[in-house]
Amino acid sequence: MSEKESLPDLAGPAFYAQPKFIRRSRARDWWTVLHPPYTLLHLSLVTVGACLAAPVSGLRLLATLAAFLLAVGVGAHCLDELKGRPLRTTLPTWQLVSAAIVGLGGAVALGIVGLFVVSGYLAIFIAVGVMIAVGYNLELFGGRLHTPLVVVTGWGGFPILTAYFAQHDSLSFAAVAAAGFGTMITLIQQQLSTPARDLRRRTQSVAGVMNRVDGSSQPLSKELMLRPLEKALKTLCWAGPLLAISLMCVRFIH
Repeated sequence: MSEKESLPDLAGPAFYAQPKFIRRSRARDWWTVLHPPYTLLHLSLVTVGACLAAPVSGLRLLATLAAFLLAVGVGAHCLDELKGRPLRTTLPTWQLVSAAIVGLGGAVALGIVGLFVVSGYLAIFIAVGVMIAVGYNLELFGGRLHTPLVVVTGWGGFPILTAYFAQHDSLSFAAVAAAGFGTMITLIQQQLSTPARDLRRRTQSVAGVMNRVDGSSQPLSKELMLRPLEKALKTLCWAGPLLAISLMCVRFIH
């Protein structure tokens, strides 16, 4: 593959936006809003938390995955798009609001069922999850929850702790350490995606030349600077599911 062919396409606000394999523009918008690669990574962390220790209930795992898919994949992402349309979709506001209500409402409903199946203490996780999803994306309380710390802990560490508690009705040092892992993974994702978003959405052009020690040079461009960031993001988004699959194999395949 040539240098030109390997450069990223800057037509969309994200590397996964407006995929060509989806023909209808409205369906493309919904695909983009749901942030499939990042949602998959997030759900992988849920699976890691659930499968840290045996025994693992497949039904509880599926319910926890469904709750986080609804709360984050649908609810939080729709609320995020309402604030300034960062993904440049044309979805009507009422559809985004409706999807956010259905997503968060469905997640809370599953959580309420969990109160009777797991423990009443699960209510703490439900309340924290709703506060993070709504408070961060709508920038409530004067934006006090709209911080990088809330993102990396709420999207990285919190799902691991919640999934572990949903399985075992308790927490452990292993769960806390794994939550630290999830937080670091999400921090890496943020450190890569923040400059990538800046290049895609807010940078008109890049000028300059990269001069190497061997005397050669290469003109700088948006595409050239964006390529390593998005390659690393794609690798990260696949690494999470592979870890989750390996843990599920350990717990469910003997």
